[in-house]
Amino acid sequence: MTSRVVSEVEHGSPLYRECVALRLAVLRTPLGLSFTEDELQRESASLHLVCHDGQNLVGCLVLVPLADGEIKMRQVAVAPETQGRGIGRSLVDASETLARHRGFTLMTLHARTTAVPFYERLGYETVGDEFEEVTVPHRAMQKRL
Repeated sequence: MTSRVVSEVEHGSPLYRECVALRLAVLRTPLGLSFTEDELQRESASLHLVCHDGQNLVGCLVLVPLADGEIKMRQVAVAPETQGRGIGRSLVDASETLARHRGFTLMTLHARTTAVPFYERLGYETVGDEFEEVTVPHRAMQKRL
């Protein structure tokens, strides 16, 4: 049995680059999209969490600090071969704990409509109508921390 560890990584570090590769494979390439260097550079003010199971990177997400106690979760990616094993839940739980410790009181996100039930199980509520983002239907969601 391996141990699952969620940790924060520094923007631009080798672990950050691994996270970008996972996000690209899981979230962007299937849609025919990629990242520009400008997009990645804008992430320098964001928080980056990764999940390792033993030596393997199995998931990651990005947290973007906003105004008035709000932080936005985005780019949640779990390696396809490890989906359904609680890795997403571990990442979200860790991100909420980190956000609370840093003084944030509201977590927001844009969930693909297929992921809405996952976030609802974790206490998130939908806000507003469905919209399209990166060619995919999404719903805005939020949770008070």
